[in-house]
Amino acid sequence: MERAKPFSMIREFHLADWFTLGNAFCGVGALFSVMTYLQTREVLHLYFACGLIPLALVFDVLDGRIARWRQRSSAMGRELDSLADVISFGVAPAAIAYGCGMQGLWDRVVLVFFVVCGVSRLARYNITAEKLSEGGDKVKYFEGTPIPTSLGLVMVLAAAAYQGALGDQLWFGVVHVAGFRLHPLVLMFALSGSLMISRIRIPKI
Repeated sequence: MERAKPFSMIREFHLADWFTLGNAFCGVGALFSVMTYLQTREVLHLYFACGLIPLALVFDVLDGRIARWRQRSSAMGRELDSLADVISFGVAPAAIAYGCGMQGLWDRVVLVFFVVCGVSRLARYNITAEKLSEGGDKVKYFEGTPIPTSLGLVMVLAAAAYQGALGDQLWFGVVHVAGFRLHPLVLMFALSGSLMISRIRIPKI
């Protein structure tokens, strides 16, 4: 019986996979930055968190381009890509929103809904990618908005942080529904999540 080599899984990684891990690195870094902000209340950490999301998108774009350039892809690479996207464009934006002040019960319900929609959208994409490619080697269109579109939400939050609109000063204030707090700004996450699980077709550039 052949003995497994040390770090054999890492040896199987392609170049594109390392860029995918860079995406995940940025997402986890954003989560830590939000936690540091909640501990210290130094807004600079929120800026770091928001800034890591566009960097994650750069890695996300590059991993696909490198895989096509080198004509080397794998099932592991596809799974890595989805898992990294869940962290960087699903969990991290929701955590940033929480850090910015969307901490009421209804806020948390909406943010969980957003993340669940992102996970569902990626799962649907993984099982329908072959069908959507119409026999080719590249997907022709997306069903539902891609999860990296959450970058737009993060940019809104970054602008709010820059203007000091955090916590009780969040844009559009706060309302009480059935005795629990809801920041209307969080509804942009509800809209984003709904669009991700919709059936609208978006051509892939």
